[in-house]
Amino acid sequence: MPSVTYHIVAQPYYEGTDPEQPYIPEAYAADGFIHCTDGIENLIATANRYYRDDVRPFVALVINVDAVTAPVRYEDDAGIYPHIYGALNRESIASALRMRRDADGTFVAISLPKPG
Repeated sequence: MPSVTYHIVAQPYYEGTDPEQPYIPEAYAADGFIHCTDGIENLIATANRYYRDDVRPFVALVINVDAVTAPVRYEDDAGIYPHIYGALNRESIASALRMRRDADGTFVAISLPKPG
């Protein structure tokens, strides 16, 4: 299991959550877990598959898997889409990186932090 995974979230929703409380995504009640994706290339493909037509700005939460207190399970055959079964403790979120898009809405990259 890699030490980092990503979770895609609409920036307005994420910024509207209480930073003092564990993070729970919009669809948690319906899904029963938090969807994540390993690898930036897979993350971009997932964003385009599910969120391309959603015009809101999005961020990718960088999650330190080793710091997650809820159970993390890989249930897909490829082993790249972990599910977090519980609220996400804020200490496990390393950063929220802006997801960049083309004019047509296609996700193309995430903005990596500048070294230094």
